[in-house]
Amino acid sequence: MTDPQLGMLMLGLFIFIIMLGFPIAFTLMAMGVSFGYYAYYTPGQEFFQNRIFTLLVQKTFEVTSSDVLVAVPLFLFMGYLIERANILDRLFHSLQLSMKNVPGALAVATLITCAMFATATGIVGAVVTLMGLLALPAMLRAGYDTKLSAGVVCAGGCLGILIPPSILLIVYAATAGVSAVKLYAAAFFPGFMLAMFYILYAMGRAIFNPALAPKLPPEQTNVPIGTVIWALATSFLPLALLIVSVLGAILFGLATPSEAAAVGALMSIVLAAAYRSLNYTMMRESVYLTVRATAMVCYLFIGSWTFSAVFAVLGGQTVVEQFFTSLNLSPMQFLLLTQAIIFLLGWPLEWTEIIIIFVPIFLPLLPQYGIDPIFFGILVALNTQTAFNTPPVAMAAFYLKGVAPPQVKLTDIFSGALPFVGLVFFTMALVYIFPEIALWLPSYLYGSR
Repeated sequence: MTDPQLGMLMLGLFIFIIMLGFPIAFTLMAMGVSFGYYAYYTPGQEFFQNRIFTLLVQKTFEVTSSDVLVAVPLFLFMGYLIERANILDRLFHSLQLSMKNVPGALAVATLITCAMFATATGIVGAVVTLMGLLALPAMLRAGYDTKLSAGVVCAGGCLGILIPPSILLIVYAATAGVSAVKLYAAAFFPGFMLAMFYILYAMGRAIFNPALAPKLPPEQTNVPIGTVIWALATSFLPLALLIVSVLGAILFGLATPSEAAAVGALMSIVLAAAYRSLNYTMMRESVYLTVRATAMVCYLFIGSWTFSAVFAVLGGQTVVEQFFTSLNLSPMQFLLLTQAIIFLLGWPLEWTEIIIIFVPIFLPLLPQYGIDPIFFGILVALNTQTAFNTPPVAMAAFYLKGVAPPQVKLTDIFSGALPFVGLVFFTMALVYIFPEIALWLPSYLYGSR
């Protein structure tokens, strides 16, 4: 068996083993070391003299000393603190009051709350679960259609994957070796444009079929304007200021993502204290969850980079490149094919595995087709959102089902989420056709791409 054939066998075995349920990070490291021992073997050397062990140590050092990845635990810590600061119910209530005359007021308030909370946390499971406990029962009590209500929560909870400061974009930046700041700028318009499409869809459904989203009774909306302003000032304004200050500092070059994340983590502690939610238990849980998630990402990076290095040495990357070259694809066809593959990978895999393991296979091919890696990253971030809402896996649907009232069926959640998946594809099509939607802002702020 030739080395390139071994490389493809290595990739095939990895996919087979993770389908059996083995831990992905440690599977990557084990296969990287085992195949790497052969790839780097020289006759007569002792066991631990093989270069694969040096490579593993080097990759571990690169991950743990990466300036870009420092932002990951800081943003996670900020998100977990805000999640526990009891701000979500205040925010949803204040938006509900201020949107009382808008068609589908509760659905719109839910989507805006999801967008803000997802922006602050970037943790899909947390946002979907919390909104499933808070907003979904409120919409069902108001007589909202079950499918529409479930779809709004699932779709809104996934917005943090794309809208900065997104953890996915930081991980992609470290994987692709591109600027996280430029990625954030590129994601700004597509992210908020997608949120706007969600809101317009919910309002449109309410306008054309009012029975799907009835107006709230007067006793719930006849609130003095002063009360509404105070509710917004004590819920919407503090979170908005935190998000704008962190994101603005990054986009305008006042701070690196890591520095802005550190300030954001500090301000989230202040915010939690202001809402009288700060205590030892809350801090301990936030730190524990941050450490657990960060360790998972780091181990995935170590395993993936080791695996990718051995895969390239064996000639597997060359086989992949030759395969795509033989297809004689145009840049548009290449983008469509890679996004279709990523969409299918989203069914059995989390976004972390897709970004860290499989996206690097496509990255070396981008220069051949003249594709900007930042543009490619925005498409991947948009595409990855569909995995959370597309059967058979649809993790957002399962998060919601876990906290939804018993009468809400899983099939209702799937049916409600699919129209929003269609809106994601529509947004992707717009970005395909008009790349400046993603590329104009980074070009304007930072000059040439």
